[in-house]
Amino acid sequence: MAVAAWLLVCASLLFASSVSADSKNNPADKLVSVLNSNRTDSKLPALEDNPGLGCIALQYIKAYQGRCDEVGGSDAKKPQDAEFAQTFAPNCGVQVSTLRLITGRLLGCQSEYVSASEAFSNILIRNERGLQILRSKNHTEVGAAVSGNDGGAPYFWCVLFSGGKSNNSFVLEGGEAKKQHPGCFSGTNDDCSGAHRHQIFGGALIIGISVALGLAFGL
Repeated sequence: MAVAAWLLVCASLLFASSVSADSKNNPADKLVSVLNSNRTDSKLPALEDNPGLGCIALQYIKAYQGRCDEVGGSDAKKPQDAEFAQTFAPNCGVQVSTLRLITGRLLGCQSEYVSASEAFSNILIRNERGLQILRSKNHTEVGAAVSGNDGGAPYFWCVLFSGGKSNNSFVLEGGEAKKQHPGCFSGTNDDCSGAHRHQIFGGALIIGISVALGLAFGL
């Protein structure tokens, strides 16, 4: 009984800490921070982080339905423009009348999860074209998203840019986006439902079991 109790206590505490870490360490927010740092280093203004646009970026990822092979190369595809108004905005709670022109996008996908800085350098900005998109003077705001396919591989990173103004573009109904799962998007303090939560929880559970057994048997 003592062992079972320790297992439940440790596993629940570690799960709670993993969720908390996700909400405080949103990889999409970190991605925006990295790209804004690159812009300011190049004497360009930082971009406004728009949560409505960030949620749209997550919807953009979901449109691929886990098909990593359609992100780049000869088989590359992208969602139809009509999906922004017909699907993405309603799913996020973005007012359709406040949709603005997308002035650029960065999209990448691979089988392994990496940090925001690695995704920026090695997946999203892989050539001069990527730098041109990042440093365009047409952008005023940005939204980023990170997600696995149902929380696992493959992993997608998406950044959408717009030339709108944050007070009247990609406006969220009631000031808050609809809950999204799985994935994370920038500009919000909501819990991140996890580009890689399963990995975090799996590790936490193993550690929790080890700790519980150690305490129970005096190891």
